[in-house]
Amino acid sequence: MTKRRLLLAVLFALFLAGCASDGSPASGGLPLSGGSDSVALTLSMPDGSGSLSNSVQMMLLLSGLAFLPSVLILMTGFVRIAVVLASLRTAIGVPMLPPNQVVIGLALLLSFFVMAPTLEVMNESAVQPYLDGEMDIQDALTVGAEPLRDFMFKQVGEQDLALFVYLSGQDRPNTMADIPTYVLMPAFIISELKIAFQMVFIIYIPFLVIDIVVSSALMSMGMMMLPPTIISLPFKLLLFVMVDGWNLLVRNLVLSFLS
Repeated sequence: MTKRRLLLAVLFALFLAGCASDGSPASGGLPLSGGSDSVALTLSMPDGSGSLSNSVQMMLLLSGLAFLPSVLILMTGFVRIAVVLASLRTAIGVPMLPPNQVVIGLALLLSFFVMAPTLEVMNESAVQPYLDGEMDIQDALTVGAEPLRDFMFKQVGEQDLALFVYLSGQDRPNTMADIPTYVLMPAFIISELKIAFQMVFIIYIPFLVIDIVVSSALMSMGMMMLPPTIISLPFKLLLFVMVDGWNLLVRNLVLSFLS
């Protein structure tokens, strides 16, 4: 759908450019005759090298921004952080506290914090040279993707990467540069989910112990009709506050990307 809209926009821009001309066919143009008048559509390159003009490059860049949320979610540490933060609420027993907006906002801020060194390298090596005119958009995308690939290679598991290399039907790569990005991305996501579930398991253990103790105490007192979660919830919150749970959780989340 995005490609169709982009094609229609380019054709519409070319049509307006032809209508703005004096009506005489230009060299290299495509005359459209409809009686006594004719319209010439001409696409001229400023340097004659066959590269896209700045307006078309900007249009492609703006269209590519539509994929920015997917890149932010799938190629950064957002998945691991969001899964762990969302699972914490279920482990404590308050599925809506903190609200979803707070959880997603905190996950985004932590993702930017974790990805700050990578984003800085991408800005210095690709974004600024492109804005200064020292690099075209294709070279900027190629150079800018390398720091992001390096980050994913540091976090991806060897078994997950080998799985998707096998599923892609490619030969065994000799170096990391031989692995395409479309193979690296799903392997990275699987590794992120696996690490997130391991951290969630560790988070669940102390709260599960509290639930077991409270349930045993209620059964020993004959209060079997009273839901254990009502009694265990204050103890879970008290435990989380006493151990400074947010500090401990965020610390381990950030350090998990540095190990």
